[in-house]
Amino acid sequence: MMPLPKTPSFRLEGRRALVTGASSGIGQGCAVALAEAGAHVVLAARGLQRLDQTIQSMHEQGYSCEALALDIADVAAVQKAVSQQGPFDILVNSAGLARHAAALDTQLEDFDTVMNVNLRGAYFLTQAVAKGLIEAGKPGSLINISSQMAHVGGVDRSVYCASKFAVEGFTKAMAIEWGRAGIRVNTVCPTFIRTPLTEQTFDQPERVRWIEEKIKMGRTGVVEDIMGSVLYLASDAAALVTGTALMVDGGWTAD
Repeated sequence: MMPLPKTPSFRLEGRRALVTGASSGIGQGCAVALAEAGAHVVLAARGLQRLDQTIQSMHEQGYSCEALALDIADVAAVQKAVSQQGPFDILVNSAGLARHAAALDTQLEDFDTVMNVNLRGAYFLTQAVAKGLIEAGKPGSLINISSQMAHVGGVDRSVYCASKFAVEGFTKAMAIEWGRAGIRVNTVCPTFIRTPLTEQTFDQPERVRWIEEKIKMGRTGVVEDIMGSVLYLASDAAALVTGTALMVDGGWTAD
């Protein structure tokens, strides 16, 4: 009988995952996807109330998970938490924020707030998880939720775009440095996904028209659109994928 290739597994049994921004939206969806695939998931967010509700619902489904109060803008707290609870085989950093304004109106406080989370926080969180893996001699998959806006520009989004373009840059550099250690570093770049954090955008008719014109598939995204992409990158099915951006944008950046 001719031997046939075997499809790599998407299962994650025996692996520990850290998901930030996990109390709602994309982060919550990613935590569920990883737990459903068999990983033990540590769900992190700044506030515990909604996070505890997510944990309770996941426990009711039989998922292995726990909560962690964590603000990724607090680098010292991140380093301590990852050191104490790691090593983590998988990281999904979904923590992020935006303060949209015309470039001429950008305020220093808004710039610093966005960068402290989207760039500084993401950088040092990724670094901390990688350090734990290297010290333990383990491979891993580190995933930052970036954005299609890391590849294009947008009205009133100069600061947000700057933060996400930077995430793409350090992802590629880290992938080069840690590849020999078996640590993969990638981004997922969603289009506009309907979550509690994006509702203010969908409440603006002119913004909705702009979005619908750009998305070639004719619809905005939902959290489920991101879950499979993250599961793929976390699993052995993406064993040779590193330093890249997985676009989940309905064709926005195809132009």
